[in-house]
Amino acid sequence: MTSSQPHVLVTGGSGFIAGHCILQLLEQGYRVRTTVRTLGREPEVRKQLGDAGTVNAATVNGGTVNAGTVNARTANGGALSFVAADLTSDTGWAGAVAGCDFVLHTASPVHVGHVKNEDDVVVPAREGTLRVLRAARDAGVKRVVLTSAFHAVAYGYPRTDHRFTEEDWSVLDGPGVTAYTRSKTLSERAAWDFIDAEGGSTELATILPVAVMGPVMAKAVSGSNHLVRRILDGAMPGYPDLWIPIVDVRDVASAHLLAMTTPEAAGQRFLTAGGPAIPMKQIGAVLRAGLGAAARHVPTRSLPDAVVRMASLFDKELRTVVPDLGFARRTTSAKARSVLGWRPRHSPEAAILATAESLIRKELVKA
Repeated sequence: MTSSQPHVLVTGGSGFIAGHCILQLLEQGYRVRTTVRTLGREPEVRKQLGDAGTVNAATVNGGTVNAGTVNARTANGGALSFVAADLTSDTGWAGAVAGCDFVLHTASPVHVGHVKNEDDVVVPAREGTLRVLRAARDAGVKRVVLTSAFHAVAYGYPRTDHRFTEEDWSVLDGPGVTAYTRSKTLSERAAWDFIDAEGGSTELATILPVAVMGPVMAKAVSGSNHLVRRILDGAMPGYPDLWIPIVDVRDVASAHLLAMTTPEAAGQRFLTAGGPAIPMKQIGAVLRAGLGAAARHVPTRSLPDAVVRMASLFDKELRTVVPDLGFARRTTSAKARSVLGWRPRHSPEAAILATAESLIRKELVKA
């Protein structure tokens, strides 16, 4: 380990995308610092990373290693450190960014389903992003890469054949907009406004992934992986006519690292998708074809639109998806490919199966 190696802060180290970013950074020889709300979580997160990664466990767990098993710079756990910091408080952020060359800001509150008070999602996301940016600027961080989302691009529009790009922004008073859509859109807009007005020499790039699936590390299931778990558990009686664009979390992590190091990425947004949107029923078909007996609870039937609309009268969560029935949003990752040289290595089908296999392995679905 040498002090000349770039030092990267990854916010929200227990998170899904954060964990895969940390693994790839360690594999590439970076020094990594990550935030957790309390340092009591450090052993748990180290174990998750050690269990999931291709990096030798010494990289994340510490201890002496035998020559040849892992590069010397990762020995004794020196490549990975933890600091306590919370998006809802200024405490800890100055220390978290001190001495860091780059920041990957992946931490953001994610709520599945209907939210009674949208401010519970929007305010911590937006204010937390600004806290991180202020601290990064004050510490002289070269570049921050912010995890935004496709939800900040393509929601709130009427049905359209338009192919969404990084030039688009979601319409927050439009149909189908959720608290999550507002949190991602408002957070990213606030980030760009801050950089333009107060960012100093700190640069910003944002990654806008579609639905992120892939190997789960933690016991807590986040984001789009909830959908795979519900299908595996048989919690869904059938499939509404919803179309979902999917990208593998490992490819999302690689996009973050490329946006961090590519000079031309400064000041740019990057959409990342593994392919066109697929119908929800195809997710079930992929699970049945790839898992055999483990997919015995996976439903086979589709739900008529009329049934979904009727059920939405009594279910606020369903009400938000009704505008999307039969609608496949079109997008492109051409910019990420041309500017970053990003090439997704995992298909949507591979991401779906990787999610399912990890959920089964961790016993997070019913037998």
